[in-house]
Amino acid sequence: MEKLTHFIGGKKYAGASGRYGDVYDPATGQVQKQVPLATAGELDFAVKMAAAAFPAWAAMPALRRARCMSRLKNLLEEHKEELAGLLTSEHGKVRDDALGEVTRGLEVVEFACGAPQLLKGEFSDNVGTGVDAYSFRQPLGVVAGITPFNFPAMVPLWMIPMALVCGNTFVLKPSERDPGASMLMADLVRRAGVPDGVFNVVHGDREVVDAILAHEDIKAISFVGSTPIAKKIFAVGCANGKRVQALGGAKNHMLVMPDAPLEATLDALMGSAYGSAGERCMAISVAVVVGDETADALIAGLKPRVQALSIQPGNVEGAEMGPLITAEHHARVSGYVDLGVEEGADLVVDGRAFKHVDEPAGFFIGGCLFDNVTTRMRIYQEEIFGPVLCVVRVNTYDEAVDLINAHVYGNGVSIFTRDGDAARNFVQQIQVGMVGVNIPIPVPMAFHSFGGWKQSLFGDHHIYGPEGIRFYTRVKAVTQRWHTGIRKGADFHFPQLG
Repeated sequence: MEKLTHFIGGKKYAGASGRYGDVYDPATGQVQKQVPLATAGELDFAVKMAAAAFPAWAAMPALRRARCMSRLKNLLEEHKEELAGLLTSEHGKVRDDALGEVTRGLEVVEFACGAPQLLKGEFSDNVGTGVDAYSFRQPLGVVAGITPFNFPAMVPLWMIPMALVCGNTFVLKPSERDPGASMLMADLVRRAGVPDGVFNVVHGDREVVDAILAHEDIKAISFVGSTPIAKKIFAVGCANGKRVQALGGAKNHMLVMPDAPLEATLDALMGSAYGSAGERCMAISVAVVVGDETADALIAGLKPRVQALSIQPGNVEGAEMGPLITAEHHARVSGYVDLGVEEGADLVVDGRAFKHVDEPAGFFIGGCLFDNVTTRMRIYQEEIFGPVLCVVRVNTYDEAVDLINAHVYGNGVSIFTRDGDAARNFVQQIQVGMVGVNIPIPVPMAFHSFGGWKQSLFGDHHIYGPEGIRFYTRVKAVTQRWHTGIRKGADFHFPQLG
C-alpha cells in the first residue's frame, strides 16, 4: 500500500512518529494509501527549515518572487487533470467539480503574479522642513496554513501563493483525509524555482495543530474549517501572539421571491445544494421562499430533480454527485436527516437508503429535501455539510430578511428575483459577508477577497485578494531627515515637523 511522506526543506521526509492515518477511496470504501501523522518535534523541524529559508526569500525582489508564482501557475495548468484525479479519488467529488476547484485555485495564483503592484508603499515629500516620510510592507516570517478536506487543492492555493509572494515562508497542514493534492503541489512549487525550505507540508492530526498554535516562530495562521475549531484556533493563536484568520462554518440561505424565474432558480438550487455532495462552505442549504404558492411550485420542481440525481463515483462520465468523504461523515449526515424527521419537518425526498449498485461499500448518500422547516429546528440552525436542502416558508420579504439576519452564521447568501429594487435593498440590508444576486454561490473572484461575517469568520482579514496582501504583511513607517550641517540644538518637546 502506498505510504505518503511529508515535504520539508525541499525534500520528501518519511517521518519517524510511526503513526499513520488511512486515506480512503470514498467511492469504494476501501483504504487506498496511508499518510504519516507528525509529532510536535517534526513540526518544529519544518518550522526551523522555513525560518532558515526566510531571510533570503524575504530579501528577494518581489518581482522575482512573482515570477516563481507565474511558473507555478503554468505547472498547475499542465498538471490540472492529475490534480483533479487526486481530488476525485481521495475526496470523491465528480471530475468536473474537481477541475473547477483547481481552476478557482489557479485564479489566486494568477492574482499573486501581480502582487508587486499591491506591495508598493507610500511616500510623502517634505512633511517637515527637510523631512520625508514613507511606508512599505514587509513579510511576517514563518506562517502556517491549516486546510479542510472539502477543497484539498483550492483552499491551500488561497493561502500559499499569497503568503509566498509577500516574502513569507510557509508550513501547510492539509487534511489528513485527502492529502495527495498537497504533495503534488509541493513538488510543483519546488519545480517553479521556489528555494528549499520556503514551502513545507506536514501531515498530522490534533497534535500537529496544537504544535502550530504553540510554536513561537510561527507568526500567523490561516485556517479554514468548522466554527468550533475556528474559534479555538483564533483564541489560542491570538493568545500566543499570532496573527490569525480563521474561517468557520456556514448555513447559506437563498431567498426566493415570487417573481423569481422558476427554471433558473431550480437549476441554481440543484447545483448549489447538491454539488460536491453538499460538502461546501458556500453550499446553499436553506431556501427561504416567500409565499406558499411559490414554495409549492419550488418543491414540485425540486422533488423529481433530486430523485433523479446521477450519483456515481466521481470518475464516471455524467456523474452529478459523488460520495461523502468518510463513513463517519456519512453517519453524521444521515443522523441529521433522522433528526429533521424527529423535529417534524416534512422529508420530501429521503436519500438515506441509497446504495450504489456497483460500489455498495462506498460512502454514498442520496439527495435529501425537507419542506416546512422552522427556525427552531437543529437542521436549520446547524451546518449539516451534506446534500440536504431545507425549505423554509415565509409570508413576506421583510420576514425573510429578518430570519436570515438572525442566524448565527453569515458566510454566503443569495436572492433570486427579477425586482431590482428588492435586490438592491437586500444587498444593503443583509448581514452576510458574501452576497449573490441571481448567483447561487457568490464566491468572489481572486482580485476581491473571500470571507463571511458573524460566526463564519474570526479575525480582521478576509482571505486572498487585497485582504490577503494585508494579512501576510505588516506596514513599516519611516520618517527621515538628512543633515545639511545646520544645527539648531536639542529639542525636548514632542516632535512637530511642520
